[in-house]
Amino acid sequence: MSVSTSITIAPDNGVDLRRAELANLMKRFAPEYGVHSTAIEALHLIRSDHPTEALHVVHKPGLCVIVQGRKEVTLADERYVYDPLNYLVVSVTLPLAGQVIEASPDQPYLCIRLDIDPAQICRLIADASPIGVPTERADRGLFLDRIDEPLLDAMLRLLRLLDSPDDIATLAPLAQQEIFYRLLRGAQGRRLHEIAIPDTQTHRISRAIEWLNTHYAEPLSIESLAQMINLSASALHHRFKAVTAMSPLQYQKQLRLQEARRLLLAENSDVSSIGYKMGYESPSQFSREYSRLFGASPSKDIARLRAMALQASSA
Repeated sequence: MSVSTSITIAPDNGVDLRRAELANLMKRFAPEYGVHSTAIEALHLIRSDHPTEALHVVHKPGLCVIVQGRKEVTLADERYVYDPLNYLVVSVTLPLAGQVIEASPDQPYLCIRLDIDPAQICRLIADASPIGVPTERADRGLFLDRIDEPLLDAMLRLLRLLDSPDDIATLAPLAQQEIFYRLLRGAQGRRLHEIAIPDTQTHRISRAIEWLNTHYAEPLSIESLAQMINLSASALHHRFKAVTAMSPLQYQKQLRLQEARRLLLAENSDVSSIGYKMGYESPSQFSREYSRLFGASPSKDIARLRAMALQASSA
C-alpha cells in the first residue's frame, strides 16, 4: 500500500529572514544546476532551476533542508513530500528516488545536504548523556520534521562559514555538532539514537545494510546475514523491512539495478554482460526487473538518458 507523507510550516518573519539569507548564500555558492561541494567536507549545496524527473540514488545517511522549492522522495512505494524549511533525515543507507517538483529560474530549488557520520552521533550521545537512550523500536530509516529556530540558526552559522574559510577548520565542527545535537533532541531524535547505539536491533540492521551495499552482486543467504548480525532470520526480515520498507532481497535488487544503470551509462558493455555482472542469471530476468524499476528496457532507458545529457550539454 502506498504511503504519502507531506509537511508544511507556518510563516514566521524571523524564519523568513533567515531563509532569505540562506537562499542568498546558496545562490552564490551554488550558482548553477547540480550538486556543489563546499569547503566544508560534509556540506553540499543542491540547486535546480526546473522540475526534474525522478533521480534514483543510493542515499547515504544525511540531513537535507529545503530552503526554496519542493521535492518528492520515494522509498519503495512510500512518498514523502517536503518544502521550504522542513528537513528530511536519512539515518541509514537507502535506495531512493528523488524528484524536484517545484522550481523555476526565478525561484530555483535550493537544498542543503549535510552528511551524517553515525560514529559522530554515537560520540555525541556519550558526551551529552542527558539526551538519554531511547526505548528499543524499529522505525523507518527516513523521516521528515519541521525545522525550529535553534536548528535553523545552527544551519545558518554553518553556511556563513563559507564566507570566512579561515574559520572553517575550527568552527565548522562545532556548528555540525550543534546541528546533530538539535536533531537528537528533536521529536524524531530516537531514530538517530537507534542507528548509533551498538547492539540495538536497529544498529544491527544498519550493519546488514552496509554489508549489502558492499556485497550486492553476490548471492544472498538470509540465514548467513542474520547470523552475522546476531539476529534470527525472522527478526532480520521484520526489522529490516521496518527500517527500509523493503525485504533484504528487495533492497539488494534495488542496489543491483541502480549500479547496473550507472555502469550502462559509463561503459560500452552490452546489457547482458552487465546483467550477469550484477548477479542476474538471464538477460530476460535482468531486463524485466530493470524495466519495472526505471520504466523502460535497459537499452531504451540508457538511450534516453544519453540524449538528455547531450541536450543539456549543448544548451
